[in-house]
Amino acid sequence: MLIRQIEKFLRHTGMPATKFGRLAAHDPRFVLDLRNGRTPRPHTEKRVEHFMNTYQESPHAG
Repeated sequence: MLIRQIEKFLRHTGMPATKFGRLAAHDPRFVLDLRNGRTPRPHTEKRVEHFMNTYQESPHAG
């Protein structure tokens, strides 16, 4: 389930849900909507999974 993968990613990276939504799905409410039962389109799901699989933290991140 995508929301479980995202929640694990957020815990691991410490990234706020709104930032994740903006970067991965171009929608700051994306994670909140998933938590409330939204089902993403297959293309969006693939894009979000790709974002998580290729994400590397910036060396300048806090």
